[in-house]
Amino acid sequence: MSNPILASTLHDLLDADFAASPTTASSVGLTDDDDRLDDLSADAVRRRDEDAARFLGKLERIGDIGPDGEALSVDDALDRDVAIAVLRGRMIVAPFEGWRRDPVTYSGPVTSGLFTLFLNRLRPEADLVDAAISRLSQVGDAVDAGIANLDPALAHPLIVERGMNAAKGATRYVRDLVWADVEDDGRRTRLREAGESAAPHLERWVAHLQGLVGRAHGTWQLGEERYSRVLQERETLGDDARALRDRGRAELDRLDGEMSALAKDAAGNADYVEVLRTDDERHPPTEQAMLDTYADWTARARAFLAETGLVTLPPGESCAVVPSAVFQRPILGVASYSSPPAFSDRWKGHFFVPFAPDGASEQEIQARLSNNSYGSIPTTAVHETYPGHHWHMVMRKAGASDIRRVYSTPYFSEGWALYAERVMRERGFFEDPIQELHHLNATLFRAARIVVDTSLHLGEMSFDEAVAFMMDRAAMPEPVAKAEVGRYCSWPTQASSYLTGCLEILAIRERYLAARGFDGVSPRDVPIEVLRDFHDGITSSGALPLGLAERAVMATLA
Repeated sequence: MSNPILASTLHDLLDADFAASPTTASSVGLTDDDDRLDDLSADAVRRRDEDAARFLGKLERIGDIGPDGEALSVDDALDRDVAIAVLRGRMIVAPFEGWRRDPVTYSGPVTSGLFTLFLNRLRPEADLVDAAISRLSQVGDAVDAGIANLDPALAHPLIVERGMNAAKGATRYVRDLVWADVEDDGRRTRLREAGESAAPHLERWVAHLQGLVGRAHGTWQLGEERYSRVLQERETLGDDARALRDRGRAELDRLDGEMSALAKDAAGNADYVEVLRTDDERHPPTEQAMLDTYADWTARARAFLAETGLVTLPPGESCAVVPSAVFQRPILGVASYSSPPAFSDRWKGHFFVPFAPDGASEQEIQARLSNNSYGSIPTTAVHETYPGHHWHMVMRKAGASDIRRVYSTPYFSEGWALYAERVMRERGFFEDPIQELHHLNATLFRAARIVVDTSLHLGEMSFDEAVAFMMDRAAMPEPVAKAEVGRYCSWPTQASSYLTGCLEILAIRERYLAARGFDGVSPRDVPIEVLRDFHDGITSSGALPLGLAERAVMATLA
């Protein structure tokens, strides 16, 4: 890095972030503080907000010309600008005080801080067990912080109940599961005993939340002003919240016509909702069968990339297809992905298949399985693995700077994964029209998410109206729709990221191809090596706000 002030500031910023969140440091492969949980006290939260303001001021004073008169390189300017965007985002949402509203703030670091230790196994088992036991000994501190911080005047009953379900999953995890994969008998016993000691603290947390549900009378609504500022200042987009909602509605209408035509081709019936619901009955009969089907389509997607050369596959990468973690199941009803730690020599990612929560009825299990039908699994596998999240994350790990390995935005990462579905359809991966229809439904689902997420946080749609909208417009079973909408309420702006990001990446691709001499040429007909250059260039730059991502990939043409 040519500018020493910039280099020092970015280094100090990452150090401050990792000191404030040791569980985040563990997740990216930095193991020095594996024995510490995050400090979740009110004072610690306020210190992080103060740090964000201080670092933002420093970075905004660093211009494009350094003290030596040299201009910042493209990469240095990208590093500076992505850090500025991230810090502006923190400052925008800081007054909302999510840490006083959402119980998952306190159970999340406990479960993820233990889970990632054993998922990635970056150290010998003896060291991992010692670190996990130390973190388990600090669970009471996390619970005490949550009890002190949660405010019934700010928290909404829905968010509290969702957090209570997460806390129940966390209790089961620390008591019954965290020790299960430890090979040594003595270490396994020690870890089980530590989990048994920590579990009563989480039970105390559950009991507190049960009492809080009836008293909570706050809101989940981020509000129009904050939502719009996140889009424009954090994500470098031109839309405000209402313009984005209009964009989502327009895509719903456009997709309606395309899907009607495809449904008629696939099943002789233009009512695509009926066609999809009928096809949802054709699903794996058990969760294990669902897992096996996802593993098969993940392997097929990777083989397709290797055969066509649509992307470059980094050497040594792999993706394991596994059941979702027990503690995630109560609050996440869809597939998910965990990348290999950025600062490690590991290249294996994990694709988590959405199993039902403990205690789910057979009816609920079957409803969830119907949301993972044989027709829909191919597009989900592409989204989560090749060339979706997994491939993007290993390219980012291989090519991005330290700051861009850590800082990201879902508007790129989720936008990329939805774009991956689109480009695989363009290049002929899907085998029959019903699979293509499910891909389009996945896109329509993301358009519906834009409408619902913006409307929820503008205060113009209730939870029940949002559930009904998702069931009606995205052909979604009720249990999945409820889990989805609960997620939108607790994680404002994220649900809008998928299709928004995809549309922006498609626009960037159009401009990139024009610059390469393929203006107006259908992407189906563009030489594969040109598309590969675009894919490799934009993903290896990181998971940037879209305006910065375009800068990065266009710089590869210079």
